[in-house]
Amino acid sequence: MPTKISIKLIVAVGSVAAIIIGFFAYVILSAQQQQLNNELRRSAHQLSETVKDSTHYDMLINQQEAVHHIITTIGKQPGIQKVRIFNRDGAVIFSTDAADAGKMVDKRAEACYACHAADRPLEKLPISDTTRIFEVAGRGRTLGIINPIYNEPSCWQSDCHEHKPEQKVLGVLDISMSLDEVDRDMQASKNRLSLLGIVAIAAVSLMIYFLVSRIVLKPVHEIVAATRKVAAGDLNYKIAVTKRDEIGILANSFNEMTQKLSEAQRQVYQSQKLAAVGQLAAGVAHEINNPLTGVLSFSSFLLKRAQDKPEFKQDLEVIVRETQRCRGIVKGLLDFSRQSPPEKHESDINEIVERAISIVQIQLDAHRVELKRNLCAGLPKVPADANQIQQVLVNLLLNANDAIGEGGGTIGLATNIRTDGDTIQAQTEEIEICVSDTGCGISAADLQKIFDPFFSTKGPKGTGLGLAVAWGIIEKHNGRIEVESEVGKGTTFRVLLPMGEK
Repeated sequence: MPTKISIKLIVAVGSVAAIIIGFFAYVILSAQQQQLNNELRRSAHQLSETVKDSTHYDMLINQQEAVHHIITTIGKQPGIQKVRIFNRDGAVIFSTDAADAGKMVDKRAEACYACHAADRPLEKLPISDTTRIFEVAGRGRTLGIINPIYNEPSCWQSDCHEHKPEQKVLGVLDISMSLDEVDRDMQASKNRLSLLGIVAIAAVSLMIYFLVSRIVLKPVHEIVAATRKVAAGDLNYKIAVTKRDEIGILANSFNEMTQKLSEAQRQVYQSQKLAAVGQLAAGVAHEINNPLTGVLSFSSFLLKRAQDKPEFKQDLEVIVRETQRCRGIVKGLLDFSRQSPPEKHESDINEIVERAISIVQIQLDAHRVELKRNLCAGLPKVPADANQIQQVLVNLLLNANDAIGEGGGTIGLATNIRTDGDTIQAQTEEIEICVSDTGCGISAADLQKIFDPFFSTKGPKGTGLGLAVAWGIIEKHNGRIEVESEVGKGTTFRVLLPMGEK
């Protein structure tokens, strides 16, 4: 089963959103953790300086109990694990943990490496070097800060101290602080950011799904449904175009495609029908032509002999007239079945139009029909059989004249170059001959049948072969005929002929 576009887009967008949100969450958390660590280091340094200042006087007068009391009191504050004072040799002098008193500290341990690098103590250290974060078994992360206790003149000048003036560091104050609360806050921040990321990804995915469903999937489903209708044979189905984006362009292209398919199907159907009717017409015409000739000959002979017999003369005149009419129909059938391939030469369409007008001008004047020309000057010559194209135009002009009737009207005849296609590569140029009239028009039901052989809207006046023959001629010229009509307003025929190679 194929994967839906919406699922693919949601997975893709969700993955990208997860990566982006995860990256920014990592950057934010790292920056936040770094900022917290820096604040803790500064707070620890301030606490260490406070302890030093608080014990400075008691140390100066060698009040060890007071110093121990201060350290013990400070060590009971929440978050402080241990407070110790080392002498210069590494022995624990004071500690909030009584078990540490008198113990020696490993100078190469993590708590001492900054001051004893290269086996010699440093006199001054930045805050970042006096603090360290390390793991303690069973206690979690711990922040430790060491603060050197420097020798002062009041120390080595006092009678109770035995420090030498050249001695720079008397000892080290070491404070260990628990980071459990900080870790809990960081974990809470991670949880909040994770929840926020999940909500953001879900919201973006739902929004993408909604937008894709409305903007893409719904129009695509309509196009798919339209293709199924076309596949089922409904070539007149149209997609309602409501947008001007790519989907709208696709829908327009689909409508144009179905229109061209419908036209092509109609042309193929018309060609097949004309071919079948042509074969039938040839056989029928040959079969009835000779008997009709005999009937016409004998009826004409009898008519001459019945000049003095009025009761027979009138009947014989009807027989002769109707037989001649049948012969006209048979002649039309023979002309229809014997349509010869066009002998194409470079022809001037405007000249052909003028010749066709000259043939029908008398009939147009008799019906008080005004002919309005609008011929495009400088039309390129096209490969065509001039006589056959003239036959088509004469037929269209006579049909327009019959549609106008005795009351008079107007026929418009125009030529121009017609360009189709949206892009330069897809553009095609054709010679267009437009014949329009202000006659009675053709109903929508009859409009689909006017090119069928033997279909006529003129009643007994027409044989129904004129437009069928015209269609066949134009088709053999690789052209087409388009028609528009509205009852009571008139009809327009457009003959389109392809232009030759440029």
